[in-house]
Amino acid sequence: MEILRHQHEAKSVHRDTNLENKSQIIKEKIVAEDITLTAAQLIVQCLENEGVEYIFGLPGEENIRLIDAMKDSTIRFIVVRHEQGASFMADIYGRVTGKAGVCISTLGPGAINLLLGTADAFTDSTPLVAISAQVGLNRIHKETHQVIDLLNMFKPVTKWAGMIVSSAAIPEMVREAFEKAKTERPGAVYLCVPEDVEAISGLTGLRPLSQSYEADSMPGSSQIAHAAHVLQAATKPIILAGHGAVRDHAGDALVRFSERLRIPVATTFMGKGIFPDDHPNSLGTMGFMKHDYVNFGFDEADVIVCVGYDLQEFDPVRMNPNADKKILHLHRYPAEIDTHYPVTVSVEGNISAALDELAAIVTPKEGLDAADRKIRNLLKEELEYGAHTDAYPVKPQRLVSDIRAVMGESDIALVDTGSLKMWMARLYPTNQPNTCVISNGLSTMAFAVPGAIGAKLAYPDRKVLAVTGDGSFLMNSQELETAIREHIPFVVLIWVDGAYGLIKWKMDLELGHHSFVDFGNPDFVNYAESFGARGYFIEAAADLLPTLKKALSEDVVSVVVCPVDYSENIKLTNKLGQLMQPI
Repeated sequence: MEILRHQHEAKSVHRDTNLENKSQIIKEKIVAEDITLTAAQLIVQCLENEGVEYIFGLPGEENIRLIDAMKDSTIRFIVVRHEQGASFMADIYGRVTGKAGVCISTLGPGAINLLLGTADAFTDSTPLVAISAQVGLNRIHKETHQVIDLLNMFKPVTKWAGMIVSSAAIPEMVREAFEKAKTERPGAVYLCVPEDVEAISGLTGLRPLSQSYEADSMPGSSQIAHAAHVLQAATKPIILAGHGAVRDHAGDALVRFSERLRIPVATTFMGKGIFPDDHPNSLGTMGFMKHDYVNFGFDEADVIVCVGYDLQEFDPVRMNPNADKKILHLHRYPAEIDTHYPVTVSVEGNISAALDELAAIVTPKEGLDAADRKIRNLLKEELEYGAHTDAYPVKPQRLVSDIRAVMGESDIALVDTGSLKMWMARLYPTNQPNTCVISNGLSTMAFAVPGAIGAKLAYPDRKVLAVTGDGSFLMNSQELETAIREHIPFVVLIWVDGAYGLIKWKMDLELGHHSFVDFGNPDFVNYAESFGARGYFIEAAADLLPTLKKALSEDVVSVVVCPVDYSENIKLTNKLGQLMQPI
């Protein structure tokens, strides 16, 4: 795993160096020739200066100059079929790379379509820069064609939103947008470009601004001492690792901390892989809608060490229902206030440094007990059941097992929202961060197919699998054409049940029946082939694994269609409901 990480870092450095060289050549050429620029060209140069490699979006009447200015740049512009798809591509590109993904649209309806992926990035703490056109300043003050108050529309779902009202402000505002997107808690930002500002020409003396670098903040010694005192007195501590630990690259330190102090670790859905599931101290994933096996580990705990946990990932009442646990909050920033998240000590700053300092001064604990090992065994038994059942339609456990068997440790599975998210999050063994990508801040449907394009562009040497339900798939399936046209190969695996399965599951649990959740589907194989993709239909459970292997080995876009038996949903929650006492 360490070798793979170093190889990826080396490739990233090489890619970033090439991009810096290209941008430097362009900037030197402009200075040497002292040529004039249009505002659109200046914006593109500022984007190059920020290291932007890809922009996802659609051209419109009001942004044609900005789109055209990318033609001779180092940026690859990916023309999409819907702006929502563009926003998800940028969202997932930012999620897996840590660099700001960029999406662009025209004004009005185009900008509104960017909103969902922008909100997803905001709630998932992913760096994203959304750029849209706007009507000219000469008519923005009045009721006129396509005028919408875009700034106030984006403000609730972004860290920062601004409008360029002067060409002289372009370098500063582009720099500020990227600075806001990537620093402190990452998130989405929005930049609005009025049509008449974009059209300004004859600019001289304006150049991109140098990037600033934030000094890494170290945790305070008094915080460490107080946290160590609480942890030293703990009799049954447990660790919850969240998405913040992934963003802070704290995986190695987390493993050292757990091993040194012999404390078990659970992760959130979005934290999957930051602590390897194959590690003997791993308890699995926290966040299922009912009291799952891993919850019993938290029931018995007296201290919860929350490492990079964001409250948006799931409600803390799930792990601390009586608000009686002591909470150690290790993160880059303070915790949100919540009755069920009563922070005893907050250690703010570099997460790896905090973990290493605590590990050095706290006495090791007793390690996993029989109940902890039982949690691991129960999850293992579910996955093994999946590996050996030939039932058809295919059991969810079999789908998870076969996906894991065909995917390498560093390959990327994007898991859409629906019943399948619950099965994948609970059972899919994940040993590296950002290799099982789940949206749990906004939990939006339909990000997986367009998101796969962003993930594959970020890591072209990895296999990418979009795992989606039939409900989610048809919401953004048009982006298959984008992937085929741009030659961005990945595989879509559709779990087919002809219903909005998670809502059906919830209705059956809470109402005892379901209504208005069923729908019809097209012939997905013919549908995929009509785009130029390859289509496969699974007719027996034994066909799934070899079909996935074949599809993932080919340098094309493929769609694998698999009927799923979601009667397992109620069986699972009934089984968990019978576990009323700690195991």
